[in-house]
Amino acid sequence: MDSNSLSPLHEVNMLAKLADIKEEHYHQLVTLSTIIELLVEKGIVTRTEIETKAAELNSFISPPPYPMA
Repeated sequence: MDSNSLSPLHEVNMLAKLADIKEEHYHQLVTLSTIIELLVEKGIVTRTEIETKAAELNSFISPPPYPMA
C-alpha cells in the first residue's frame, strides 16, 4: 500500500470531522447574522457601516490559498 494513501477508516474519520466543522461554521454564521440583525434593528449600527467595516477588514486579509468557488 502506498504510504500516501489513507485507510478507509481514516477517510471516514476525516469526513466526519469536516462535517462537524461545517455544522459549527453554520451555527456561528447564524449567531453572527442574528447579532448583526439585532444591532441594525436597535439602531446601534447601519448596514452600510457594517459593509464598510467588513470591506476595510477584508482589505487586510490575503486571499486564501485555495479556491473559494
